[in-house]
Amino acid sequence: MGLLSGKKAFIFGVANDRSIAWGIAKAFHAEGAELGFNFLGEALEKRVRPLAESVGATLILPCDVSKDDQIETLYKDVEKAWGKFDILVHCIAFANRDELSGAFSNISRAGFHLALDISAYSLIAITRPAIPLLNEGASIMALTYYAAEKVIPNYNVMAIAKSALECSVRYLAYDLGGKGIRVNAISAGPIKTLAASAVGGLKSMLKTAGEMTPLKRNVTQDEVGTTATYLASSWSSGVTGEVIYVDAGANIVGMYFDEKKEESPAPSAKP
Repeated sequence: MGLLSGKKAFIFGVANDRSIAWGIAKAFHAEGAELGFNFLGEALEKRVRPLAESVGATLILPCDVSKDDQIETLYKDVEKAWGKFDILVHCIAFANRDELSGAFSNISRAGFHLALDISAYSLIAITRPAIPLLNEGASIMALTYYAAEKVIPNYNVMAIAKSALECSVRYLAYDLGGKGIRVNAISAGPIKTLAASAVGGLKSMLKTAGEMTPLKRNVTQDEVGTTATYLASSWSSGVTGEVIYVDAGANIVGMYFDEKKEESPAPSAKP
């Protein structure tokens, strides 16, 4: 018996086998959960469907989360297949590539709206129609990043979106707690994914993050997956409205410099 045996989990946002969402899906599957997935368009369906089928999923549905009618159609299919379910995972983020580098002050109004809609409002959009279908004790979770709290160069408009997402997690947790539904976020360290590749300077970010963390390394999608499994399970039954960090401890570091490269003190001048 796995930790999630008998549970049903719907996961939004798998793009390919390097997605953090896929790490979560693998961890859920290993603990016995039945899975469902969405995809956006034919190109992503070609990537998502084989992955979904590899973990025995049959509920693989099209959905653009910026379209309320498509979300409603998806949940009608979920209800038809499952009735009720237990776990909802939001791994969705998008911003125009040119909004993810350069000066923050250059963010366009349209780019701001797009990033906030897809990356933050979508959590509310996929949660609202799911509420009647979620069992008591259900778990909702979303992926965030430390740029919601502190400046990370080039993260720009996505940092604002993640701040809005984290705030939405807290308000949804407050809203839904009376129904026995928990809502949390996982703040993962930088991982080389399709979405992350749009952020300017990702290679440098990965290198620096790996050096500055107390564990002296970056985290993996599988480590995020096991934390998500904890949040999805009864083991976290008293946890809601929280941001759980899976970043090798990067969020506790206030300043980083390489102590080994410290310059030797200058020799004292002879009298």
